[in-house]
Amino acid sequence: MSAATGHLRTALWLAELGIPALPLREGKLPFGNCLGCTRSACGDRPHMLAAGTCQCPAPCHAWAAATTDPDVLAGPGWARAWRQAGAVAYHPGGARLTVVDLDHADAVTWARQTLPATKTVSTTRGEHWIYRGAMQSSNKVRPGVDIKSLMSYTVWRGTGDGPITALPDAVRALAVGKKSASPSAAQGISVPAGAGGGECRHRSPAYLERGIAMAEESISGAQEAIHTSVYRVFLAVLAKHGRCGCLTEAHVKRLFTAAQEKGESLRHCEDAWSNARTTLGM
Repeated sequence: MSAATGHLRTALWLAELGIPALPLREGKLPFGNCLGCTRSACGDRPHMLAAGTCQCPAPCHAWAAATTDPDVLAGPGWARAWRQAGAVAYHPGGARLTVVDLDHADAVTWARQTLPATKTVSTTRGEHWIYRGAMQSSNKVRPGVDIKSLMSYTVWRGTGDGPITALPDAVRALAVGKKSASPSAAQGISVPAGAGGGECRHRSPAYLERGIAMAEESISGAQEAIHTSVYRVFLAVLAKHGRCGCLTEAHVKRLFTAAQEKGESLRHCEDAWSNARTTLGM
C-alpha cells in the first residue's frame, strides 16, 4: 500500500468517526489554494470567518477544506493532493474537540501539573492532549502551548492513550488570557505607530499600496523555502513602514492571507512577524 493510499484510508476512517480530515503536503502544511480561490477571490467557504459561497472541489482554504464526506475525500478533486500528501490533518473544532498542543517536555510537565488528565497522543516533540468540546483556537497561550480547535487544523498522530474527558475551564481560560494580552492575527494584529505619530513619512498612500501589493506577489510567487520567503517579506515591509504608523491591521492581514494561501500556518505567520519585529528592534 502506497503512502498516499494509506493517508487517504486514514482520512476516510476519521470521516467515519465524524472527524473532518484533509491532506497535508510535505512539511505538514496545507496545500495552496487553486487560482479561483487565491486571495479569497471565491468569497471563502460558508464556515470561514469571512463567510462566503465557495464550493471549490479542491482542498483549498486549509482547515476549512476538512470534510467528513467520503465522496469529496476520495473524489477526483482531491486525488492529486493525496498523491502528494505527506500527512493527514483534521479540524478538531469540526468534531467538537480541542487539542492542547504541547511542543516540548517543559510544556508537557506543566500540563501534567495543571490540567485534568485526558486522552494523550505522542508527537515528535511533545504531546497532544485532546478534550471533548470546542473553543476558539489560540497559539502561544504560554511557552510551548498552542490550542487547536475551531478554525484550525492539527496533524493526525494516532489514536493515543486514555479516555477523553470534557474540556476544562482551565484550558478555556488560557485563550481568554491570551486574547486580552495579545490578539491573534485572525482578529487583527496590533502594529504600534512609530515616532512619526501615526503619519506616514512617505506621504503617499499609493506608495504603501504598491508596497503591500508587491509583498503579496513576492509571497505568492515563492517557489521554495516558504518560511524564509515569508520572513524576508515581513522584514522588508516592517523596515519600510513598521515605525511610521502607516501600516494598519488590514495591511498585515493581507500579508498573512497571502502567506496562508501558500500553505503557511497562522502560527508560522505569527512567528515570522514576531521575529522580524525583534530583528528590527521593534
